[in-house]
Amino acid sequence: MKIDILVDVKTTLGEGPLWDVDEQRLYWVDSADGRIFRSTADGRELRAWQVPEKIGSMALRKNGGAVVSLARGLHFLDFRSGLLDLIIDPEPNSLNNRLNDGKVDKQGRFVVGSMDTKEEGPNGALYRLDPDLSLHTLDTNIMVSNGPCWSPDGNTFYFSDTWSGDIWAYDYDQKTGGISNKRTFTSLQGKAFKSSDGATVDAEGYLWNAQVYEGNLVRYAPDGSIDKVIPMPVKNVTSVMFGGPNLDILYVTSMSRPPLPRFPKDSVLGGSVFAITGLGIKGLPEFRFAG
Repeated sequence: MKIDILVDVKTTLGEGPLWDVDEQRLYWVDSADGRIFRSTADGRELRAWQVPEKIGSMALRKNGGAVVSLARGLHFLDFRSGLLDLIIDPEPNSLNNRLNDGKVDKQGRFVVGSMDTKEEGPNGALYRLDPDLSLHTLDTNIMVSNGPCWSPDGNTFYFSDTWSGDIWAYDYDQKTGGISNKRTFTSLQGKAFKSSDGATVDAEGYLWNAQVYEGNLVRYAPDGSIDKVIPMPVKNVTSVMFGGPNLDILYVTSMSRPPLPRFPKDSVLGGSVFAITGLGIKGLPEFRFAG
């Protein structure tokens, strides 16, 4: 196993690595500075787009462009013009909230959560944006939404509230996009920072989680037990995604400056995107939003 710096763009709050198998390109965002980045698998051909608000996550669309979760709502983004088109603001009256992490299911629905920007109260929620652009609330009483992803068969949905200390599993109805039977998949209780962040599931059905402020990537077996722990060169790791031509490179985002003063600072490598090779593990292709 080898950990390399793929790109050092000093993202203030790097998040949401997204490998697109069609373009063979890696996307990621700087949540705090409102930037979207794209590069090749080896970090070349770097391109960036600026958006006018903080950005929590993005997903590519089947018909081109992207759907992005900005602080004040879900928007379509045209990469050629840079123009945004508002779809809906799920929380127009919750000015201390913003949208955060999101992913697309097998049916092309975008599941995205919101967060309390002060990370103090359970004021956020989890939503599903369907291809017909209708919005549905899936869960509530969430402080910081993070880590949405699915089992390889699509029947189990994983999700966490960063400060709950737990990563949850739900039964996922692929026909309707509904969730049920919420239960604890694994617990981070007892750690100095019980802080689960971005996550992905590999081809073997194991869940990878970036444990921000702890500086570890943890691979969990389908029964929730710890299979592997990878200490990273930085403490403030934020999210993970498999990519590359063979889907066997694990890309890891990080932050250069924590969002609040009470969180630990990091080394000069904070804000880099890392590439881990030699794991002998492959990921799964990400889906595009069907709307």
